[in-house]
Amino acid sequence: MADPPKPESSGRQDAGASFVLESKGQWWHAGYHLTTAIVGPTILTLPYAFRGLGWVPGIFSLTAMGVVSFYSYYLMSLVLDFCEKDGRRHIRFRELAADVLGSGWMFYFVISIQTAINTGISIGTLLLSGECLQIMYKDLSPNGSMELWQFIAMVTGVMMVLSQMPSFHSLRHINLASLLLSFGYTFLVVAASIYAGMSKHAPSRDYSLESAPSHRVFSAFTSISIIASIFGNGILPEIQATLAPPATGKMLKGLVMCYSVILVTFYSVSVSGYYVFGNKSSSNIINNFIPDIGPALAPTWILGGAVVCVLFQLLAIGLVYSQVAFEVMEKKSADPNRGMFSMRNLIPRIVLRSLYMGICGLLAAMLPFFGDINGIVGALGFIPLDFILPMLLYNMTYRPSKSSVMYWMNIAIMFVFTGVGLLGAFSSVRKLVLDADKFKLFSSDVVD
Repeated sequence: MADPPKPESSGRQDAGASFVLESKGQWWHAGYHLTTAIVGPTILTLPYAFRGLGWVPGIFSLTAMGVVSFYSYYLMSLVLDFCEKDGRRHIRFRELAADVLGSGWMFYFVISIQTAINTGISIGTLLLSGECLQIMYKDLSPNGSMELWQFIAMVTGVMMVLSQMPSFHSLRHINLASLLLSFGYTFLVVAASIYAGMSKHAPSRDYSLESAPSHRVFSAFTSISIIASIFGNGILPEIQATLAPPATGKMLKGLVMCYSVILVTFYSVSVSGYYVFGNKSSSNIINNFIPDIGPALAPTWILGGAVVCVLFQLLAIGLVYSQVAFEVMEKKSADPNRGMFSMRNLIPRIVLRSLYMGICGLLAAMLPFFGDINGIVGALGFIPLDFILPMLLYNMTYRPSKSSVMYWMNIAIMFVFTGVGLLGAFSSVRKLVLDADKFKLFSSDVVD
């Protein structure tokens, strides 16, 4: 078996580490980054996830996923702290996994999964951004001729410009704004739900699940995959890399900040949205307030404010999840011995980052399957990286006694989430195939 790639913790000589993952941040900056990576407009999908589970299983799944994900991220931060104290500070997930597990294939497994996650989220953010613009356009010009792909192209152009910000750390102020924006659209969506639920045009409430038992099971696992993807991030080591060393103990504070925001936003959106719309909840709950027939179910200024907050936060999320791709590109294309803004490094950065965003924008315009893509990404990407590997890395690093509760709890979580990931992947792919007859290239309708 080939030796695993050597960790680069002792000498940050490549440009990906020196430029993109420069370590200057404080714990609250890591909190901003982590919150942006987790608390995004995908929470508007939670009522949609609840419709495949129902009230009690939905709330239980949401709570269980929150507890397990916090525990998982905390364990990973402990493993990173342990390696740093041992003189092996890791700034990349792939190098951490290869070092702790001593496996060359694990390095490539992690980077492949991260690439799939980051590309999938970049596509999803551009798609949802274009949909936000389309919602505002239809409100202002109901008979307008512009289509979804044109709005996606506009957002892609903006992202090409914003993507030139050189480092992860340089996003800290944008990600603070992102945190505040998440509160903004959360409160506006809750207000819209209360208004819609009390209005004379309130939709009839139906919380029944699908009648066929097999369909009900598949829908449940698709919903669980969606919830997992919403809690996932897959880039915690890279976020911890932005902390000024020593990073020991700082990530826990960032996690507490992030999960305080999660507690407020996740539950309020999922409960209020599902309460009003039940099993008619859309993969973007804002769409439920604007029915095809009849008046809007909430005031225009509330819906418009929510859409604007979502739109601006999506830009921040797209930037955060692009950082691993940018780090990989600059590791190969940039010269760390030249300045970050030297022509030698500036020109390749502009070309490669613009090309990356352009490809993501093209795929977003071609494949408007936001809900389905979200489920597949959760099952095949976030579950292995965020709910299985951290437990394995902790057990391999700290080697708790095989008679201890913690050891067997970690094994149980790994076992359960392996099953959830496999079943979720199958059910999500199944739904994607079933939805294929509704799909056409460059469609202006996002398929639920």
